[in-house]
Amino acid sequence: MATSPDIPSDGITPENPGSGSPSGTPQAAGTAGGGERRGRVRARRAAVMAVPATLVAAGLAVLTAQGALGVQFAISGMPFTVTATNLDGTGFEQFGGLDNMADGSPNAGDSGGQVLVVTSAIKNATLTKLCQSVDLGGTNLLITAGGGDTPVTASDLTTDSTQLSGDAAFNNIEIGNDASTLSKANAKGPKGVFSQQADTVHIGHLRQTNYATTAGVFKLPGLKLRFSGSGC
Repeated sequence: MATSPDIPSDGITPENPGSGSPSGTPQAAGTAGGGERRGRVRARRAAVMAVPATLVAAGLAVLTAQGALGVQFAISGMPFTVTATNLDGTGFEQFGGLDNMADGSPNAGDSGGQVLVVTSAIKNATLTKLCQSVDLGGTNLLITAGGGDTPVTASDLTTDSTQLSGDAAFNNIEIGNDASTLSKANAKGPKGVFSQQADTVHIGHLRQTNYATTAGVFKLPGLKLRFSGSGC
């Protein structure tokens, strides 16, 4: 899981000139001419700028619905933190994606119910001292596992992240692949999207902000679930 720069997900909303005056109310002198025209020009420019981002978002949403991306369910929209002392994996892939909340989710805010993420896929992974926490407002739901002699193991693991950090090392890495051609793990991204893959990955001091995780098999020895005043 190579570190990736944060990707802003805020959309561009065109201005709505004239919204401050009720319909049919005469404009004040000097505002009905040049001011209104300038407002319309700004709105048209903003709309043109928003078109490419809208098309990309729509395409990613369709691919997610078709199962081309890692997550195939409606996310809650509540981010959660994942940490591990060490992560070791074979068959690593990473590409951009878009996760969607359920219609009318109270967590959507002004995002339109969508979160731009980096999907990391690992065919087989082991994690030592795994910690996962969700901030519930005033308390945290805390899950820990793999702190003893037996680490956490997962197969066909995917995580959708907005932040990722740690000390990473890769073996036979390929950077700049088309996401639709990835072959190291059981996940593919949209055609034309930048991606990377490697035979193996090691990340020390892993820390992620995730919106979704999936796995074919997920084994958590020494699992503990509890509420805590602090997260991972």
